[in-house]
Amino acid sequence: MLESIRHLDYVVLLCRDLRTMRRFYHEVMGFAIHLETESWIEMRVGSTLLTLSKRERPFVGGVWTEQTASVQLAFRVAPEAVERCYEELKAKQVEIVQAPQVIDRRVWKYWKHRTLFFKDPEGNLLEIYAEIELPTET
Repeated sequence: MLESIRHLDYVVLLCRDLRTMRRFYHEVMGFAIHLETESWIEMRVGSTLLTLSKRERPFVGGVWTEQTASVQLAFRVAPEAVERCYEELKAKQVEIVQAPQVIDRRVWKYWKHRTLFFKDPEGNLLEIYAEIELPTET
């Protein structure tokens, strides 16, 4: 029956500070609120819901520590949008981990991306990337 899984419907980011994370994803990233309760906030990103939830359920594991990413989220954009996203994030004083660049030549056979890495307020790693054409090797 597990082979019937075909789509990732939603991702839940477990948050220490739900209000700060809401501000970042809604106001800085511009994701529209789909549903909001006191401890759960859903935002639609394409066909997936990005959900923020308080870390209050006992089965979510240990205590979060500073500068420890829990997840990496990758958002795909058109090639010309990577640089504009970078400039917008800088203007909003978002912590940039790596400015836009073409990924390392060693992995071109797998991915042909221009990437930008940055962090959300709780230290999760975020990526904005675009599929690009790369020169053929001679």
